[in-house]
Amino acid sequence: MKVLVVGSGGREHAIVRKLKESPLVSGLYCAPGNGGIAADAVCVPIKATDVAAMAAWAAENAMDYVVVAPDDPLALGMVDALAQKGIPAFGPNRAAARIEASKAFSKDLMAKYGIPTARYKVFTGPDEAMAYIRARNEYPVVVKADGLALGKGVVICQSEGEAAGAVHGMMVEGRFGASGSRVVVEQFLTGPEVSVLAFTDGKTVKPMVSSMDHKRALDGDAGPNTGGMGTVAPNPFYTPAMAARCMKEIFQPTVDAMAAEGCPFTGCLYFGLMLTPDGPKVIEYNCRFGDPETQVVLPLMESDLLAAMLATTNGTLAETEVRFSAQSAACVVLASGGYPGSYETGKAIAGLGPDGQLPGGGCTVYHAGTRAEGGGFVTAGGRVLGVSAAAGTLPDALAAAYAGAGSIRFEGKHLRTDIGRRALEAR
Repeated sequence: MKVLVVGSGGREHAIVRKLKESPLVSGLYCAPGNGGIAADAVCVPIKATDVAAMAAWAAENAMDYVVVAPDDPLALGMVDALAQKGIPAFGPNRAAARIEASKAFSKDLMAKYGIPTARYKVFTGPDEAMAYIRARNEYPVVVKADGLALGKGVVICQSEGEAAGAVHGMMVEGRFGASGSRVVVEQFLTGPEVSVLAFTDGKTVKPMVSSMDHKRALDGDAGPNTGGMGTVAPNPFYTPAMAARCMKEIFQPTVDAMAAEGCPFTGCLYFGLMLTPDGPKVIEYNCRFGDPETQVVLPLMESDLLAAMLATTNGTLAETEVRFSAQSAACVVLASGGYPGSYETGKAIAGLGPDGQLPGGGCTVYHAGTRAEGGGFVTAGGRVLGVSAAAGTLPDALAAAYAGAGSIRFEGKHLRTDIGRRALEAR
């Protein structure tokens, strides 16, 4: 099959490299891709959000299957546009992508179908939002932009002043554009966080190995929220008993709820969970593979990725093998200095071979924000590289990932030095 992967980051690089292993793939393309992805797939210069151009190119070039990886094109209806041209795709249609594209939709869905989540209320005006926050007078309180905001639309507010700043920034200043015109104000939950990605064909759910993301920019979970500074898998807090409970109380009920609402979800459904003293609760849904969770989950996948993807599209997931190794994996993100705020790009990256990987192996380098230039690579984004390693134990996986990260150099390189620490302490 000729397969097109839509997107340009580390998640897409991880998907491309896993698809390369499939005997079902005869040609692999990525649009728009990046400098490192170009070593593993043919890159096509089309923006991921250009739905019409992407669908037209896929049709003109006889793609057999398209993997729509990022949230924006899914929310814009890329799967629908491809279907109109007779091209099957991995990912939800526009109606089902609302589970991530609108937090109000997802919260209302959970409330209607009894899926455990934080107490919440949706607001379209800043005065009403602040009146509710003042009346409850419970801190911390969480303020979320309703729409997509590159993973940065969630603010944990420790005081009324911080809440007022968050509401004003989203609803008055328009910090996230139209995504912040509605906000969700919700109860702050405590407990270990777990990310679980799951394949689903709208009926059957097959979870992948669990993982633990590290969202804050600095060691000790300090600093601003980012798109993710590193991950480990599996998550030690997510026991077999907890997995069974989540399947019964959250995973299957969510898929059943979407079907009942007339918008069955197919593709990868991401469950962001909090294991609270009252049991597991949903913090958020994503309508696609997480980034950088994918960079530790897919290296542990032993069965065929494309076969699983095709099964979500064809409705045959129940009969399709989805298998993961018992190893551990770790990913350390190398970011540009200043990320997630302002940062400079175009910095030369030293230590990588011509294929964008580290000589000698031992780990895999997933390119998130790079550009090929002058026979090498330069930085081209906030998150530049994800260095991942798999091993028999988490300490060994972390040691290999950090060794690889240490051998890569570029001006302003920033990384967290404590990825996986909470997981190690929990063991």
